[in-house]
Amino acid sequence: MTFLSRTARALLPLVLLVPVPALAQSPLTCTIPATQADAPEYAQPDDPWIYRGTDIPIDEQWLFGELPNGLRYAVRQNGVPPCQMSLRVAIDAGSLHERDQERGFAHLLEHMIFRESVYFGPGEAIPHFQRLGAALGNDTNATTSPTQTVYKLDLPGATRASMDESIRLFTGMVTQPTLSAENVATDVPIVLSERRERAGPARRVQEATTATLFAGQRLAERSPIGTVETLEGATAEAVQAFHQRWYRPENAVVVLVGDADEQVLAAMVEKHFADWQVPGEPVPAPDFGDPVAPRGADQDNPVGEVNVIVEPGQTRALTYAVMREWVQVVDNLEYNRRNLLKQVAAAIVNRRLETRARAGGSYLVASVGRDKVSRSVDGTLVNVTPLGDNWEAALADVRGVIADAVAAPPSQAEIDQAVSLFDVAFVDMVEQSRIQAGSQLADQIVQAVDIREAVASPETFLEVFRSISERFTPEQVLEATQELFDGEVVRALMLTPEPGDADVAQLRAALERPAVASASARDDAEAIDFADLPPIGEPTLPSVREPLGVLDIERLVFDNGVRALLYSGDNEPGRVTVRVRFGAGWRGFEDDEAAYAHLAPMALVNSGVGPLDQNDIDRAAAGSKLGFDFSIDDGAFVFEGLTRQEDLAAQLYLFAAKLQNPGWDPAPFERAKASALLAYDSYSRDPNGVLNRDLDYLLRDRDPRFATPGPEEMEQATAEGFRRTWSRLLAQGPVEVAVFGDIDREETIEALSRTFGAIDPRMPLTPEVADRDLPFPEIGSGPVRLTHEGDSDQAAAVIAWPTAGGSEGLVQSRKLDLLAQIFSIRLMDGLRERAGAAYAPFVTSSWPLDTDTGGLIFALVQLDPSLVPAFFEEANMIVEDLAQNGPTTDELARVVEPVRQRIERASTGHTFWLNQLEGSAQDRNRAIYLQSLYSDYANATPEELQALAQRYLVSRPGLRISVLPEGEGGAALNTTAGR
Repeated sequence: MTFLSRTARALLPLVLLVPVPALAQSPLTCTIPATQADAPEYAQPDDPWIYRGTDIPIDEQWLFGELPNGLRYAVRQNGVPPCQMSLRVAIDAGSLHERDQERGFAHLLEHMIFRESVYFGPGEAIPHFQRLGAALGNDTNATTSPTQTVYKLDLPGATRASMDESIRLFTGMVTQPTLSAENVATDVPIVLSERRERAGPARRVQEATTATLFAGQRLAERSPIGTVETLEGATAEAVQAFHQRWYRPENAVVVLVGDADEQVLAAMVEKHFADWQVPGEPVPAPDFGDPVAPRGADQDNPVGEVNVIVEPGQTRALTYAVMREWVQVVDNLEYNRRNLLKQVAAAIVNRRLETRARAGGSYLVASVGRDKVSRSVDGTLVNVTPLGDNWEAALADVRGVIADAVAAPPSQAEIDQAVSLFDVAFVDMVEQSRIQAGSQLADQIVQAVDIREAVASPETFLEVFRSISERFTPEQVLEATQELFDGEVVRALMLTPEPGDADVAQLRAALERPAVASASARDDAEAIDFADLPPIGEPTLPSVREPLGVLDIERLVFDNGVRALLYSGDNEPGRVTVRVRFGAGWRGFEDDEAAYAHLAPMALVNSGVGPLDQNDIDRAAAGSKLGFDFSIDDGAFVFEGLTRQEDLAAQLYLFAAKLQNPGWDPAPFERAKASALLAYDSYSRDPNGVLNRDLDYLLRDRDPRFATPGPEEMEQATAEGFRRTWSRLLAQGPVEVAVFGDIDREETIEALSRTFGAIDPRMPLTPEVADRDLPFPEIGSGPVRLTHEGDSDQAAAVIAWPTAGGSEGLVQSRKLDLLAQIFSIRLMDGLRERAGAAYAPFVTSSWPLDTDTGGLIFALVQLDPSLVPAFFEEANMIVEDLAQNGPTTDELARVVEPVRQRIERASTGHTFWLNQLEGSAQDRNRAIYLQSLYSDYANATPEELQALAQRYLVSRPGLRISVLPEGEGGAALNTTAGR
């Protein structure tokens, strides 16, 4: 049973051509009603195809239909976002349906369907939909899995005419693509470049893992990306044969969700798909195979396929799986009740594994999860990352926790904590159901079809979950836990960086050794109530309450200097976002504190507050909806949590206490440090890793604050040094608290007064910190050539130019976004479409608002090493032409319309306004310039973008950075301390 939700139309803000204060006042109405001309009327059948054989209540928001040719469809009226159509065409064929000589054809065909078809000439489809406002990769896309290929179109600003025409065109793409020899020759190099980009250690590990866990099954050797040999051997005739065999109406499901009457939607599907006919009888799907126990295996010794992979530089990892045959189930209510019991059981085991790791276990992380994989197995997978080279101790540690969970029932307190977390999640889904986007609803139907299950509304799921409350007993949860680990086939795989670290015999012996149950990870402590925690300080109401001047946002000022922004709206029921911006961000670090910056996202969040460690906080949060994300921006640190009004006081307490009275449990620091040390060697194994390690450092003129710490520097970092650094950073600089969402404003102000209004006055930023620049390398400092230790056919290249920053330049930054997108389209066209040299080159623009420096435009690509000079040549040609001639009107339309539509869609949620207005409690420019947001994009001219290209792109040479295989003329960059 897959989640789906009911939709009720909400009054959503109108963005177009009105001053910002009026944005949330005018509902955008564009529902297409049914008329008499839309006859015949389509009625819900008594037994909709997706519910046959089940007792799951039918979600009447959907209308299900079947055509005489065998095609099935589902349609639904939905106005989130308003005026959008979401179309999905799911073909029940993926890489598991390929013959040996066809490996990779399902994915190749996905590319070719966008290339040319009965109604589109070569390369015309994507630009056409871009002009209608669809963004490539987000709104216009496709995916190929082992079992399914799905084509996706999310069309904004849809009218009856544009919907009907888009469905006609999309139908032609899927049913009548032009599978010519010329198009095969064009798309094969693109697919091979995609395959090359995904190569390296990660793919080798994935392929070895799949081959081991699914040995003897088709899944073991049929990755959707295919093989070089079969792709290079692809012919038009062979691809056409695959298309004719599997692209049939009997194998297709069409999902259409839109801001139109369901009768209109059903009529459109039937109109365009009813005539789809393919000669010949349908071909049955191949047998995917079942997991088979090894000869001589018995229930006490079921260990089968075992493998050890050696990949230098990679982090040690262990996976073992209990495999069961995948069986087509009767997806009824009782089946789902049993599934929910197993989910609670797995959550309890995972909670214990985390508790054991926090307490100093021999592993960094471990997890248990049940998954039905590609209609091939029903498996329980256990993943372990050892802390050091003693993998046997880590494996024994994890197996001990699991053995205890299988041998003895959990406490009722553990069950209650797990159940409360599920209940909160299900309630949230019910609350959000009326604003669930049509694209998500369409995707969920497609997912349900793929896994061969029915669909249900969140209300049904919550009802089912609560109906089994009496079954959440220690005895029944124990039984569910035992079922998770019951199976006749056990397979295992170990990844190690060191030859000789382990062999197959050692791994098999470790798994066959009886596990020793350990109850040390059980946590029966009583829950903690946030209301019982010590106060932050003396509650103080704000001394200033005033309108910000945008929407109905209120600006508060407290006597301690804290400022707040409040925005209340009920179009996202039960959802509240709290974002706390404080301090100086990257400006605040000293040159020798890079390690403490690098470790903070893991160590700072988990080090507790006051007397509470992370386990205490988890118990206090049971039954609540709380979050704690942390990030470092150029000019501020950011805490963020998604919560709800009833838990808002606790969320604010958690963040304020982290500033006022942070905990300094050293265990999370040591764990974060161990994680960083384990991961460091992997950076050098492919071009992506090298860029992740070094790009920020290079683009910031080798500023030591942005360096990824090497092992020597990380080893020197101490828990006391971490405390000293972050005690300073948490205490200094301004604080802005933004609370946006479905809130009671007066209750929120009361909660703010008890938390952020009660913290001590902040230490001011010193002028040295406040004015610190984000430098870019001087002219003539490049090019930079780096090396990686991976595959010889992999390289990456970057070219970058500095821009600027600060809120005074907000208008300019928006037009730079458009310039970067046009640059990206041209680069894609030059390198991918014409040369097949790269799969996904892209260009991006960044413009920090908290600092006057640090803005960048940069282009990045992965490609064959021999083509790196071609990338730089292509980028320079594009830059010179943009500066000399500017973009064409059509190019501008292709990027402006998707941005306009994205603004319309995003502005229906409070997070959009939060992203636009964060920092405006301190900086009024952000509110002032918000009023021109739409027009800055919509009214941009080719001449403006040409001037920006002249100002930023040709006024100085771009910094060139290349990452080449060792021996290709690069030089390794010293990344240890003392740079």
